[in-house]
Amino acid sequence: MITIRITDKENTLLEKSGDSELYAVYKEEYREGTAIEAEFTEKGLYWVSLDTSLYPALLWCSGKYTLPVPFGDAKLPYPPQAFSGDMHLIQIRKAKDEEKDNYRNLCLNPLDWHGNTALYPHSWANVETRGESVFASRNAMDGFIAADMHGIFPWTSWGINRNPDAEMTVDFGRAVDIDKIIFYNRADFPHDAWWTEATVTFSDGSSIKAPFEKKDGAQEAVIVNRKGINAITISRLIKADDPSPFPALVQIEAWGRDSL
Repeated sequence: MITIRITDKENTLLEKSGDSELYAVYKEEYREGTAIEAEFTEKGLYWVSLDTSLYPALLWCSGKYTLPVPFGDAKLPYPPQAFSGDMHLIQIRKAKDEEKDNYRNLCLNPLDWHGNTALYPHSWANVETRGESVFASRNAMDGFIAADMHGIFPWTSWGINRNPDAEMTVDFGRAVDIDKIIFYNRADFPHDAWWTEATVTFSDGSSIKAPFEKKDGAQEAVIVNRKGINAITISRLIKADDPSPFPALVQIEAWGRDSL
């Protein structure tokens, strides 16, 4: 069973349930205190789209997800049209059997945020620049790769606040097989510096080093074959010898499939 709800601080404004495929249309403006809820009684892979301006994503879903509709600073990492206006379409569909083995970017989740405990992948980091939403780790998994500036959408990133011990973890919520990792590092030169290397550590305890260049665009830093992986951690970020103190990560992709 899938349930979609729109709530405010005291009331349920919309509720709709279905078995394997569900849509809901909310014909009012969102207001501060409004939340979007998606609840899954059966864990598994689902296509989830809670706003038409964000990428639909194939996510591992379990339990109840709640997203407070973002306003103010919290809205800055999203497209300006996201969660705006008085017509909102939400769509959720359980993945078909033939889709479950799709080769894809397993890190993609434009609906991730600090309070997410139900839609995977989910990220967290030990530091985010000044605690600002435009530098949160979730920005490195939203699918947007613009890197030649920094700040508001579409130039959001995971910022490390100049911390050489910065780490970011991506939890997949279940076992996956990974054979390729791609990084998009921020490239707002000369404001930005860049990393020459990062270490990727897998949940099985193994690790690999990812070398980088000074560039804007995808860096297929490593080719790996890891099976049954539940999480990866990016750490040991080595900054280039550059006057700027500001390297950052725009996007990380881990390509593979769900483990059989």
